[in-house]
Amino acid sequence: MLQLPPYDAAIRVEQAIRPSLGRNDARIGRDMFRPETKTTKLGTTFSLLELIYHATVRNLRKNHGNALIGLLLNMFQTMLLVISFYIMFSVLGMRSSSVRGDFLLYIMTGIFLYMTHTKTLGAVFGSEGPTSAMMKHAPMTTAISIASAALSALYIQVLSMVTVLYIYHAAFKPIEIYDWVGAFAMVLLAWFTGLAVGVVLLAAKPWAPEVVSVIQQVYTRANMIASGKMFLANNLPHKMLILFNWNPLFHTIDQARGYTFINYNPHFSNWEYPLYVGLAILMIGLLGEFYTRQYASLSWGARR
Repeated sequence: MLQLPPYDAAIRVEQAIRPSLGRNDARIGRDMFRPETKTTKLGTTFSLLELIYHATVRNLRKNHGNALIGLLLNMFQTMLLVISFYIMFSVLGMRSSSVRGDFLLYIMTGIFLYMTHTKTLGAVFGSEGPTSAMMKHAPMTTAISIASAALSALYIQVLSMVTVLYIYHAAFKPIEIYDWVGAFAMVLLAWFTGLAVGVVLLAAKPWAPEVVSVIQQVYTRANMIASGKMFLANNLPHKMLILFNWNPLFHTIDQARGYTFINYNPHFSNWEYPLYVGLAILMIGLLGEFYTRQYASLSWGARR
């Protein structure tokens, strides 16, 4: 009859062989009792998409438990900005500088893209970092957290935009968009650039939280003017144009107005610039996030 060694002897054997296992000892110990399952690339992709979906729903529910009230609050912010700019343009006599066409639609093209850009940046900047408690769950990663935060911001902004446009079209004045596919593509481009800038700030946040938070607020406030939603690029003199031409959001808003109004043809902006700049910024942000994740520690956020 086979006799098992005493418990103390088994412990000594484990301690003797543990150094030889190296860094994979914990994984080996877990996998000993885990049934073998064959996963394909397609199955892994669907599992990842499922995780992103559930994380996106969690982000949508995080700010407000009632999805309808959350949508109404976002719509109220958008409509408040539209009304404020409409009153400001009317009081200051700046309506003549706008494009020929629906004046409120002219204002909304700038407000919608600005809100999409800044809301996405804020959502990504406030997403779960490498030291978050959510990262203790094995399937959860920072990439899923960033993707879910960006998608939740895009969902609520597109839903608010469509609702506001429908209310204005049905209750006040019928609207006509010259090329709605191109205009919506500019909304997605504004969302993408906001995602890219948010990833860069998220990667830098653990190193200097207060400084990066101030930079995020300054960037958001500066885009109130630097985004170009208050004026047309074709009407700016050259010395003023060079002050705004660096901003990808300035190009997307000007291009969106070119797709929205048949009477406006943007000459000093293009959609390729924000796309390439967004890709470059996103790559820098992903590299920074990877580097930060290697050295992130819970002690960084500790207070004495």
